[in-house]
Amino acid sequence: MRPPPTDADLLAHVAAGDRAAFEAFYRRHAAWLVLRLRHRCPDDGLVDEVVQETFLDVWRGAARFHASATSPDVAGWLWRVGSRRLVDALRKRHSRHRLGRLLARFRSGSEPSAEEQVLLGVEHGDLSGALARLSPELRAVVQATVIDGLSTAEAAVLLGIPAGTVKSRAMRARQQLRAELT
Repeated sequence: MRPPPTDADLLAHVAAGDRAAFEAFYRRHAAWLVLRLRHRCPDDGLVDEVVQETFLDVWRGAARFHASATSPDVAGWLWRVGSRRLVDALRKRHSRHRLGRLLARFRSGSEPSAEEQVLLGVEHGDLSGALARLSPELRAVVQATVIDGLSTAEAAVLLGIPAGTVKSRAMRARQQLRAELT
């Protein structure tokens, strides 16, 4: 009896366009990804959408994954893709909801609170631009530690870098943001 293919083997076949390998990869990983994402988001519909987008990313980007001595963990790679997709989806949803509330208030003629004015300014003002100007490495650390609320150790695992690197990148990101916002 032949042992089942490894995740890296399946991804190599997926990269070559093998639908059966993709289906096997999906069956192997979809359930645990759904469970992990539901711990972060109670909206089953959004989680299902994120899982589908994650596996679509796998289909399109399997060739980018290279199982080597530095990144042999396919499940970790899949989790990074899925968690980033979830954060993006939550950010879009929250942004639309908050902006919709503000617009409704403006249309009704009532004045938005000071907090709402600040939040609207943060969303469309200097902070979002400053975050966008961070390098991808610094932005990923800010996203993991600030937006996702992960500890340094958790962010290190998620990003596949040492904890000390997470700390130094977070410090550099804070310095750059401080310089741009003052």
